[in-house]
Amino acid sequence: MPHIDYYFATLSPFTYLSGTRPAEIAKKHGATITYKPLDIMALFARTGGTPPKDRHPNRQEYRLQDMARRAKLLGAPLNLKPMFWPTNGAPSAYAIIAAQNTGADVAELVKAFGAACWAQERDISQDDVVRDCLETCGFDPALADKDMLTSAETFGKNLEDAVNAGAFGAPFFITDTNERFWGEDRIDDLDAYLSGKL
Repeated sequence: MPHIDYYFATLSPFTYLSGTRPAEIAKKHGATITYKPLDIMALFARTGGTPPKDRHPNRQEYRLQDMARRAKLLGAPLNLKPMFWPTNGAPSAYAIIAAQNTGADVAELVKAFGAACWAQERDISQDDVVRDCLETCGFDPALADKDMLTSAETFGKNLEDAVNAGAFGAPFFITDTNERFWGEDRIDDLDAYLSGKL
């Protein structure tokens, strides 16, 4: 059975635009998937990346154009400059980790946090938003506060795992055969690889 490690940041617009497609592809190919939320700014710092605000204006402008095009192609609402971005992504990441630890599928929850930030002008660092996303996706909102030490340790370990596995951005998909796919626009390539076409 193939396996996919899915490294992502709840603050990433491209994680949001990925929606539930990673889970759908995993299901299509009988693969398992582990969601590994991490601190994207720390990943950039460790792997030679630059935070968006520190990039050359040419890169900043291209990023916004690319985001707008991808959102339009996918039919996803997107605010290019959301009110609550950047913010602290840890609370939403901890909630995803706690939810995944119950054995449940967290694809919709990942999507919900992305939509809250990038389409709904909500601050995903706030407890009420985290709890609402959990409840909306069928989870106990109390997971927002459950076993936070374990979630924090996992969050930190996910960063180390990402660096050691060769990831440097988000979303980043790594198969159990060490094939790496970076970006929302490479999800189709992941699908093709698992289909044996690549």
